[in-house]
Amino acid sequence: MSLQDEALICSCESINKKEICDAITIQNCETVEQIKKCTKAGTGCGGCVPMVKDILNGTLKAQGKYVKNIVCEHLNYSRQELFDLIKIHEIKNYNNVLDQFGKGDGCEICKPVVASILASLWNDIILKQPTIQDSNDRFLANIQKGGTYSVVPRIAGGEITPEKLIVIGEVAKKYGLYTKITGGQRIDMFGAHVSDLPDIWEVLINAGFESGHAYGKGLRTVKSCVGSTWCRFGLHDSVTFAIQIEDRYKGLRAPHKLKSAVSGCIRECAEAQSKDFGIIATEKGWNLFVCGNGGSKPRHAELLATDLSSEQCISYIDRFLMFYIKTADPLTRTAPWLDKMEGGINYLRNVVVNDSLGMGEQWEKEMQLLVDTYSCEWKEVVENPILRKRFAHFVNAPKEKDPTVKFEQMREQIKAVEWK
Repeated sequence: MSLQDEALICSCESINKKEICDAITIQNCETVEQIKKCTKAGTGCGGCVPMVKDILNGTLKAQGKYVKNIVCEHLNYSRQELFDLIKIHEIKNYNNVLDQFGKGDGCEICKPVVASILASLWNDIILKQPTIQDSNDRFLANIQKGGTYSVVPRIAGGEITPEKLIVIGEVAKKYGLYTKITGGQRIDMFGAHVSDLPDIWEVLINAGFESGHAYGKGLRTVKSCVGSTWCRFGLHDSVTFAIQIEDRYKGLRAPHKLKSAVSGCIRECAEAQSKDFGIIATEKGWNLFVCGNGGSKPRHAELLATDLSSEQCISYIDRFLMFYIKTADPLTRTAPWLDKMEGGINYLRNVVVNDSLGMGEQWEKEMQLLVDTYSCEWKEVVENPILRKRFAHFVNAPKEKDPTVKFEQMREQIKAVEWK
């Protein structure tokens, strides 16, 4: 890693690069888990774990030690190798993966990785993988402070009718939820009890909403400006294209979350150049940017192709996303994936635009299969009594709520009482 020794790696525990390197060279830590125990790096939000792993591998290589990129001790393969093996052998569940290619009972590292691969390959509802360990996927919602969950319906392109706004308001009022408009042009509802989630989503599904997948590693949102429909500067209809893009890739599972945006002109009101893939209108079509992100380590996206038709743009996005899904390490966003790629953006452009690997047509077909087999996870839960039974805090009293969940008033809404 080319970072300075003082570079902060884990902001939760205030651990810098030198402390991690010392744990490796002095304390002989040779796994991420050993580094966690020694330094506490990666034990907070977990966002720094990929960087910790990179520092570990780089330091071990500098010591002349052989480093093999494997998922964990139970599966002696990289994510890319495991992806190919599962696809070739058409394996549909975690236990069969472990039986054929692994050992032991698995762990909290390999279970979500395999579940994500299975979802990316076969587009099956992730709740049908009972061994998954990610609590957010387990309840199809992000767990929040105080032991409650958030509800995030999809609002493609940020466009929503008054009727649907009223439904969201009625749901939030009935279940006492805190509401907030997000940076991704959605409406989050916070403070839901786990036992209320199916009932809440039944109302939303009946009103025409779908899962927003805010809990999953995959496509989150496609942000848009108002474009040529309303704005005097807009060159193309960015809202319609954003909705088309979001409807195409909704539910897509990936090594990490994906965000996108469509701007109607170079004024960039939708901030497309800060997304994993972003689209900006030009006089002749669309410019496609890739591998950007906001967050704790913001990164501008890089220009992949210019003046594309809508059909060309979607074709290149299909190829880009499938290439990323097949080759990225677990929990690696598109920007660090590109940083590690030999040849960088020029190589990526050669693969996606020039089809140097001859895989473009196959990747487009694979993406179309995922699009054609999409189903809303929450709709399946709402309509499946067996899956609905999972959403209970107490197994023997499914409708009883967690008595430890408490709220207090804040600006005419509620917030979770801090745990002591």
